[in-house]
Amino acid sequence: MDSNLVVRALGALAHESRLAIFRALVVAGPDGMPAGEIAQQLGLAPSSLSFHLKDLSHAELVKPRQEGRFIIYTANFDAMTGVIAFLTENCCAGAPCAAGDLASCCADKS
Repeated sequence: MDSNLVVRALGALAHESRLAIFRALVVAGPDGMPAGEIAQQLGLAPSSLSFHLKDLSHAELVKPRQEGRFIIYTANFDAMTGVIAFLTENCCAGAPCAAGDLASCCADKS
């Protein structure tokens, strides 16, 4: 993963609300959540949520998709595992370590 993308992702996550949004979407898994549900769950105003989702989307951590009248947001698990892989690339002096393979647990089951 390109270091500029990693910096952008980490910058986006360096805000309490955006981190909470991303974590909620990780919990939701590949099904994702509509914006209204995210706002209700986290107690965020819709305008504030929209601002934060835009930042997370710009950082490629969140992917929106249209379903009827709703926009469903999902965590971009490829980007998440890419950031983790970048951060742990030389973990334990290059020896296999406990960072683990997250790709299998986060794979889209559809």
